[in-house]
Amino acid sequence: MVLRDGIAASSERHLRGGLALVTGAGSGIGRAIALALAEEGMRLILVGRTEAKLRAVAGELGGSVAIVSADLASSAGTAAAALAAGGVLDVLVHSAGINLHDKLLETTHAGWSELAAVNLHAPMLLTAACLGALRAASGQVVFVNSTAGLRRGLGGAYAISKHGLRAAADALRQELNAEGIRVLSVFPGRTDTPMQEALLAAERRRPGPGTLIRPEDIAKMVISALRLSGSTEVTDITMRPMRPL
Repeated sequence: MVLRDGIAASSERHLRGGLALVTGAGSGIGRAIALALAEEGMRLILVGRTEAKLRAVAGELGGSVAIVSADLASSAGTAAAALAAGGVLDVLVHSAGINLHDKLLETTHAGWSELAAVNLHAPMLLTAACLGALRAASGQVVFVNSTAGLRRGLGGAYAISKHGLRAAADALRQELNAEGIRVLSVFPGRTDTPMQEALLAAERRRPGPGTLIRPEDIAKMVISALRLSGSTEVTDITMRPMRPL
């Protein structure tokens, strides 16, 4: 510990050797965060719906990697992921999500249900299922949200589900901070992911070179927040492309 101006300055938090669970790890931002955590020396649990994609990412990582192919919108999927985490979990990253392209009043009952189940209920239920393991490690929870979740009244049903996730993360932080558990929400703008590719195709738009956020840049920001000493918490990170599409 180094003394600066008579005040003890605690060192960065070490991630090496800890265990991280990443949902939506098969592609996009989830994959990028998983790779970055592995570079920090963490053991990984990769969670997603498609086993082949998870195995491909696991092949990139090497080292200590477990795979859980599960639908987190189901109680069985949540239970399987929490069981894999075991008794001590240092980092829980919620990157799984879905988007629907329907206009607000064209969204069906099934669409509303699926958006809520995947984008809002699943991350909160998985956090609850892993709470004992997070407490044991004074762990950290990361919600990969979207700038759509910051825009009230814009973005249709998807934005509403993400706005709900923002409120849930804020409430969770109030409950868990006293136990030493940090909660971070990340709000990226348009990012170079398969989900964004499908959205742009539906909009019949083609992004120019360098006009989408790189998933790796989001991962770098997440790692920086996770490594902060215990005296500090980053609550929200907003990222956007430098140039319009």
